Amino acid sequence: MGDTHLPSSTPHQQGPETESLRLEKLVKQHQRRTMPHVDWLDKLAFRAIEQVHESEVNQAEGLLLTVEMPNFDLPVVFAEPEPEMEEEPPVKTTPATAGPCRTVDASLFTIYDPEGDKENIIEAKHRRLVRSQRSNLLDRERKPTASVRDELNDILVYPSTRKLTSAEKDLIWSFRFHLTRYPKGLTKFLKSVVWSDPDETRQATDVLLPMWAEPELSDALELLGPWFRDLRVRAYAVRLLERASDEELELYLLQLVQAIKFDEVAWNQARRHRRPEDTDTDALVDGSKLVDLLCMRSASNNCLGTMFFWYVRVECEDATYGSLFKRVLDALHTRLLNTNAPLEEMLARQTQFVEVLSARCKQLRLSRDARPKKIEKLRTLLADKKGGLHTFHPALSLPLDPQVSVVKTIPENSTVFKSNLFPLRIEFEVDEFRTEVPEDDAKSGSAYTIICKDGDDLRQDQLVIQLFALMDRLLRNENLDLKITPYRVLATSPSDGMVQYIQSMTIAAIMTSYNGSLLEYLRANYPDKNSAATYFVQSSVLDTFVRSCAGYCVITYLLGVGDRHLDNLLLSPDGHFFHVDFGYILGRDPKPFPPPVKICKEMVDGMGGANSVYYARFKKLCNTAYACLRKNANLILNLVSLMVDANIPDIRSEPDKAVLKIQEKFMLDVSEEKAVMNFEALFNETSYISSMFDRLHNMAQYFRQ
Repeated sequence: MGDTHLPSSTPHQQGPETESLRLEKLVKQHQRRTMPHVDWLDKLAFRAIEQVHESEVNQAEGLLLTVEMPNFDLPVVFAEPEPEMEEEPPVKTTPATAGPCRTVDASLFTIYDPEGDKENIIEAKHRRLVRSQRSNLLDRERKPTASVRDELNDILVYPSTRKLTSAEKDLIWSFRFHLTRYPKGLTKFLKSVVWSDPDETRQATDVLLPMWAEPELSDALELLGPWFRDLRVRAYAVRLLERASDEELELYLLQLVQAIKFDEVAWNQARRHRRPEDTDTDALVDGSKLVDLLCMRSASNNCLGTMFFWYVRVECEDATYGSLFKRVLDALHTRLLNTNAPLEEMLARQTQFVEVLSARCKQLRLSRDARPKKIEKLRTLLADKKGGLHTFHPALSLPLDPQVSVVKTIPENSTVFKSNLFPLRIEFEVDEFRTEVPEDDAKSGSAYTIICKDGDDLRQDQLVIQLFALMDRLLRNENLDLKITPYRVLATSPSDGMVQYIQSMTIAAIMTSYNGSLLEYLRANYPDKNSAATYFVQSSVLDTFVRSCAGYCVITYLLGVGDRHLDNLLLSPDGHFFHVDFGYILGRDPKPFPPPVKICKEMVDGMGGANSVYYARFKKLCNTAYACLRKNANLILNLVSLMVDANIPDIRSEPDKAVLKIQEKFMLDVSEEKAVMNFEALFNETSYISSMFDRLHNMAQYFRQ
């Protein structure tokens, strides 16, 4: 107890009051002018007090600490209290990345600046002069000059991650009525609004927002991000999403589920700042329009509803937002019970199926039996008619792929992989009458195989595969089919999940079994003895190989996929090349000096060598694909921005840099021609260093086995 007034848990010893302590209290009274001052007597008294203090110090057995506080000429009569900080829902993050809506590590402390949240009176005066409400009539007719128009056009093409300067915000506000005809200008305008000013907020939401030209869906996704908290703006973004098809919503569904978190933050802020007189808008009515939209569309589409259910169910286990997503799940169940009871019943069956399958997978993983014994146990469990995994009556829609309905498992074709986690490969018999898959689809056939994993968080792989599927669609919209194979991945919990199995071989296995040549592998499966120009491989198969290599080279470069070795590069018999295992993204890589473009020597040799016509075609396809995806950079950046608070390991480690790392790969600060040239130059940095590390990896795998 330092001053004996406030309670404290600090250890202390408080003995009887000494003469020195009594005199110190009198000195404080003297300093506070609560007793009369006599100069000649005060000097004698202070000299005597010093002598008493020195004598007590000399007689003390231990050490003494004397703390002298500063004296002020004038008494302190006012102290500004600490401001009451608004509590935001905490988001798990690292100490270095604390930002809006985030909490820092408990080991750190925060010092609040009393004026930190206050408005700068000089900037406020400048803003009121520039954005005077008296100029509204003039602003409606204001037209930019040629130089100003060029400046505005430059601002409109800024990436979504770029912050606007004060001058740029003022410029956009001055020509806000002129910009209403430009859909791309909406997000930039909303970023220039001072939301603490009620007049600006009212004009932005009530006047300008309804008259603005409708933007694209990519801009709607940006409006659902963490930086737009006005409920009317978020409701407007949801209205834009209403025109999206179910297929488009399925592509963005993973990010829309994460946007529900930011909806919650916006609603909490609105409730805290709500005033009794705020009755002129329906924006403050309880409920989330985004959740309503997703529940409504999920109830009308079984595939979308199944995916939405499992995405939300995984988030229910989140320590921070688990309660929020449980309420979302309850809202979905209520909607389904009223409008789509068969889907509700199917989701209940899927939940039971996943629980039983996860339990069996965990049981086999923790078993100390050898792998052959594990395989035998697995087949016995699948063959048990009472185990819940043998037959399904009626047919069960798989959570991994709702378009596929299965009737039973095929135990004799199921096995356990050689891996640390011992994942299961389970084959199902497909109900062909209930399976809605095109005949030319890779999933068509009488059997469907999945890989069930326990003890592995598949949410990062799930995100990467979703971005693969999105980019494949963007390329197809440009009439560029690069034969991408976005196999399905579903995380059923933070430690369980399913992966679609594609019949294929790793490049490492092919090099071992086919004399070190990918062409030998393709020639063995799809030969053409009359075509020497295609190295005696069917032309369509070789074309598929070249296209798929180009597609994955570009996509893995943009996402910064790391840890690429010959064991996670796969090739199917019909020429489809693809990547698996995305434990490292956004530039992270366990190997030193990883190549920026993931192309190995074996892939180049499979095209006929670096001087072949097929390798030249490969590089041309890469350049075209890069230019096409670069045009859609904002959409990709917005989707990644919505995932910064998700439990994705490589995003969670540096959430403030995740989007910037991808933005850097697009090279948006240079022209398209220059960006393509820079991208093509990266091919010269590829593969001879990486081939050395591939050999080291193979040696390590050999000794590990």
